Amino acid sequence: MRGAPTALGLAIFLLAPAGAAMPAADAFVVAQAMVPRTGMEDADKPMPMEERMRARFPQKVRVGDLIGLPVLDESASTIGHVTKVVRTKDDKIALIVAYGGLFGWGARPVAVPIEAVGMLGRQIASLDMPPSQYASAPSWRDASAQALPDDATIRIALARR
Repeated sequence: MRGAPTALGLAIFLLAPAGAAMPAADAFVVAQAMVPRTGMEDADKPMPMEERMRARFPQKVRVGDLIGLPVLDESASTIGHVTKVVRTKDDKIALIVAYGGLFGWGARPVAVPIEAVGMLGRQIASLDMPPSQYASAPSWRDASAQALPDDATIRIALARR
């Protein structure tokens, strides 16, 4: 049973005309994709953070599905975990991330703009906010921000490694 396909392939190879195996050189088309700048490793960022988020194909996600997800840095180390999603008084969405501490103890909440992160499977990649900014960010204490319910839907960018 295994020899029949092999014999058929060998017969086609031997009986085909010499030029039929390779397509003509002008049949190849080369295209270049425009890949947006996507991460904090870009020293020169000509695009604002909101524009970069739109270029990363934002997708709808339920807020409750984001709660508890790990936030990763560029070397795939966990920075913290999402504790809640809020809408600030200037109508921006932010993830509240428990940063620091030891195994979750002593962690402090840090507000991360939704434009600075992207979904990476069941994890969140911190694309435009390096770990040093988490360390220097003030602890989040905005009483005027509205916590979004778990069944609310927001848009978050896609990330790739």
